[in-house]
Amino acid sequence: MPIDLQTALGAELPAREFSWTSTDVQLYHLGLGAGARYTEPAELRYLTDGTPQVLPTFATVAPTLGETDPPRVSFPGIEIDLAKVVHGHQEIEVHRPIPATGKATSTGRISEIWDKGANAVIVQEHTVTGSDGAPLWTARSSIFARGEGGFGGERGPGAKTALPERAPDAELLTPTLPQQALLYRLCGDRNPLHSDPEFAKGAGFPAPILHGLCTYGTVCKAITDALLDSDAARVAGFRAKFAGVLYPGETLRVKVWREDDQLIGVVTVAERDDAPVLSDVALRIA
Repeated sequence: MPIDLQTALGAELPAREFSWTSTDVQLYHLGLGAGARYTEPAELRYLTDGTPQVLPTFATVAPTLGETDPPRVSFPGIEIDLAKVVHGHQEIEVHRPIPATGKATSTGRISEIWDKGANAVIVQEHTVTGSDGAPLWTARSSIFARGEGGFGGERGPGAKTALPERAPDAELLTPTLPQQALLYRLCGDRNPLHSDPEFAKGAGFPAPILHGLCTYGTVCKAITDALLDSDAARVAGFRAKFAGVLYPGETLRVKVWREDDQLIGVVTVAERDDAPVLSDVALRIA
């Protein structure tokens, strides 16, 4: 069914109560590749029993920890086949450091819907408050739905952020593991696109691809480690657009520029002639 713009735009999404433990945080960090430098104190801060520091991108999995069913793209006025959907962009703004254990409530809405002709972009915004009633983080994300456009909506923005015309201030090479998608999916994202070879082929890929949010978190960690002394509390926010796919086992090339209170960058695949993976990357420094 075509998107019902009048019903969908601004629709409130069901509130969700959830909780997490320090073990959940450790598992998430392991899913990003943490622990490779297993004797370094700065690296082990992500994996400390009981009190690990929490990378702000943990916010992307905290509400869905423990889920085992594939996600559904089902909202008021919107019903889309999962095989047609890829992640468009993700943004996390933290209002205070995320605790290693906690309880929270998420409320959300469909904040934007754009008609790109043949395709559609759907944007969600979620506000998360802790059990004390104070804000913890705000998450914004979009999905790109192939073949779901043409419903009569506005086309929306399309401009890209320009990178500085100078050499990057840092260039990082970050390898991923062949089994990384199988490990990361235990954080609650069971989309078979990342684990089932036949499903991936049906979606147009030669093999399962790494979760975009795994790449997103891995890049945030890499920049935090290299340029912020591995101090997750210095990350006030992180955003990126998903510009291409990464296959587990490939190496991320992260180019970073310092711009005022932000670290901005672009991410490519080192083994595939720097094919794009993430664009409009921006880490805001607390």
